[in-house]
Amino acid sequence: MNADQLRTRLIQVATMTPHPPVVYGEEIIGALEKPPTPAAVLVPVILGPAPGILLTKRTAHLKKHAGQVSFPGGRIDPDDAHAEAAALREAEEEIALDPSRVEILGRMADYVTGTGYRITPVLGLLPPGLVYRPSPHEVESVFELPIGVLLDPQAPRRELRQVNGRDREFWVWPHAEHFIWGATAAILVHLAERLRG
Repeated sequence: MNADQLRTRLIQVATMTPHPPVVYGEEIIGALEKPPTPAAVLVPVILGPAPGILLTKRTAHLKKHAGQVSFPGGRIDPDDAHAEAAALREAEEEIALDPSRVEILGRMADYVTGTGYRITPVLGLLPPGLVYRPSPHEVESVFELPIGVLLDPQAPRRELRQVNGRDREFWVWPHAEHFIWGATAAILVHLAERLRG
């Protein structure tokens, strides 16, 4: 899939009515005691000769999701006009991504996590060759997952592990240096399914 084909397909994905409109992580169906906190992430797709999904690795000292791979994003603040504004603000804070360099395509289905967040994934296109400056407080590194991996139906796998004393089964994406799992992996599975049609 070249960059033009990818752009066309991503626009189609972004304009689809999400079905279902909300996706719940398997570990939390029926387990939420209060409404989840609204959050937004930017799902940045880098177009170019070798397209990829931009991901970050969080620093190890954070209180929540320390050391995990994630999309740029976070809570939707009261000052944010909408999920798109929150995702762009967070991406600028976390990796110094200039919002004017992002072409917003639309949203995917919200994803509710076991840690109590309702995440709105915002699809965006980035040109190749941008320079990112990770915030030393929040982001350890910035890297890409190649589109070829995302489009390979054999790439994601299910893993079973004990987390906080409970068995959990979750998606994992292959990467030579990073462990991509949890909500990030699930959102990538959702995107991959739609891109593959």
